[in-house]
Amino acid sequence: MNRAEVDMRTQIGNVVFKNPIFTASGCAANGKELSTFFPLDSIGAVVTKSVMTHPRAGRPTPRMAETPSGMLNAIGLQGPGIETFLKEDLPWLHQHGASTIVSIAGESVEEFAALSRKVRNAPGVCALEVNISCPNVENRGLVFACDPRSARDVIEAVKRSVGSTLPIIAKLSPDVTDIVSIAEEVVAAGADALAMINTLLGMVINLDTMRPHLANKTGGLSGPAIRPVAVRAIYQVHRALPKVPIVGMGGVLTGADALELILAGARGISVGTATFHDPSAPIRILGELEKLLHERGFTRFSDAVGYAHREGE
Repeated sequence: MNRAEVDMRTQIGNVVFKNPIFTASGCAANGKELSTFFPLDSIGAVVTKSVMTHPRAGRPTPRMAETPSGMLNAIGLQGPGIETFLKEDLPWLHQHGASTIVSIAGESVEEFAALSRKVRNAPGVCALEVNISCPNVENRGLVFACDPRSARDVIEAVKRSVGSTLPIIAKLSPDVTDIVSIAEEVVAAGADALAMINTLLGMVINLDTMRPHLANKTGGLSGPAIRPVAVRAIYQVHRALPKVPIVGMGGVLTGADALELILAGARGISVGTATFHDPSAPIRILGELEKLLHERGFTRFSDAVGYAHREGE
């Protein structure tokens, strides 16, 4: 196959990416680990681990557990804090030619706004992922993304801070009864795109101790087990909001997995859990996806986005 036969470019907001394969926030820190396996500038974008205002040690161990077709994690947004990130991690990514989507997380609406102000003019940033799947400490620990009003408040605050400087990508949680209504709220508040789905809340009980295995008791389920949920959620949201770009994620291990999310409506694909057993997964999946698109007669990646919604063809 001649790679030039398929135009793999995709667009999120006003940014054009060379291809639709991104890393998933939190699965490869801020990119250095994966750079030994493939050039970071060969994929569409590196999505950084969600950064917060202050350094965080994360949750106590054990904080990971294997499950059938996936894993649970309760890392707790461990990270260096925004100042160190801007001084060390972001410049390194910029120097290595990576298109960088910075993911931010906060415990309050004001923290999200303050973080977005710090990031908006930083060199090398092409978009901002707003991880609203965090507990709102100002509202009894309610997860922002699980409440339409809270989700809207965060995106409105970030939009006021960022304006049109960067595309805003709202990261949604699947732990809701109506993900379309949440998507509509954040888009109305100013989100340029959506990232979905985040992990599903789960639990593992250790049969030796007969207690929850994770120190945090619950954790986020990722991996192939959640892919059908991701396909359903992406399909529903694309049907309701066909013009809003979606970065799809959830159990993508192969190019075929990626294509399924694309046909449902995703314009970008984030690869996460797969990198734990195959660090070269993003570049491998890109090649597999190109081949699958070519075999199905597509000359442009964009023509495959949402193809499953077409009727009578």
